[in-house]
Amino acid sequence: MARKREKNSAFESDVLDGLSATPKHLPSRYFYDDKGSRLFQEIMRLPEYYLTACETEIFTHRAENIVDELLADGHEIDVVELGAGDGSKTAILLSSLLARAPSTRYLPIDISHEAMGELVRNFGERLPKLTIEPQVGDYFSILNSIRKVSKRRKAILFLGSNIGNFAAEAATEFFRSLRAVMDDGDLLFVGFDLQKDPRVIHLAYDDPAGVTAQFNLNLLERINRELNGTFRLENFLHYANYRPIEGSARSYLISREAHTVGVAGKLFEFRRWEPIHMEISQKYTVTMIEDYARNTGFRVTMNFFDDREYYCDSLWQPIAR
Repeated sequence: MARKREKNSAFESDVLDGLSATPKHLPSRYFYDDKGSRLFQEIMRLPEYYLTACETEIFTHRAENIVDELLADGHEIDVVELGAGDGSKTAILLSSLLARAPSTRYLPIDISHEAMGELVRNFGERLPKLTIEPQVGDYFSILNSIRKVSKRRKAILFLGSNIGNFAAEAATEFFRSLRAVMDDGDLLFVGFDLQKDPRVIHLAYDDPAGVTAQFNLNLLERINRELNGTFRLENFLHYANYRPIEGSARSYLISREAHTVGVAGKLFEFRRWEPIHMEISQKYTVTMIEDYARNTGFRVTMNFFDDREYYCDSLWQPIAR
């Protein structure tokens, strides 16, 4: 119970801080409650959301090459996935890995109990021989506990270009925090969405079916439910754009009219057409990927691309302390 109160307290504090700021913003990490996780699974199936198809292509066509790198030192391996979702892409890689290393263990980490339950059911049907040990909670505390109880090599996966939701300084801090809980022989496998035709990127975050809009608006529903919010969803519209100079896609909820919203006993005034900044999705170059690795205690072992070079899964190894 104490942990739940602490989580709610952090959620409340972050939401109140964001709505009090100028301009207003809400942290994208709170998108993924159970409903948000379901909506994101739906987004990943959209034809406009090319990221999933690109990463699936890499895992399908380059699986043997990736497995060669994961097993290069000959040790048993634990595959630890951060923000595992439904694990559909990871299952492709794990299938190839199990064929050569049957002792492989899969440790998915996610904050959604519902998403984790669905993942375990899916893997039970698809890869019944896989040893799976699901973990629900905070990435770093769980990684640190895994490190203490297991000396097996860890391959940490952070896929789907989730790193793109971090601003540059936050991404740097995230990678450094991961390095702090990794042993020298471990590996980090990170998905990066690459810079490309801006029109392709724009459609991925403003799909004609409106699923991304529902995904963003769901955070307002969560605030209403958990923080006694009074948001009226019909008062907001979803808007997304891509900034090619910065290499970032940005999503907003725009207030259609002037009104007042209550959250956790506090009132917030909205002007007509005032935005709430919801999410940033950074797009990368290979040089940017190499710089992140070098500046946070890693070196790039190998990059894997889809055929169109829309996307890169980059394998990193910690630089020995």
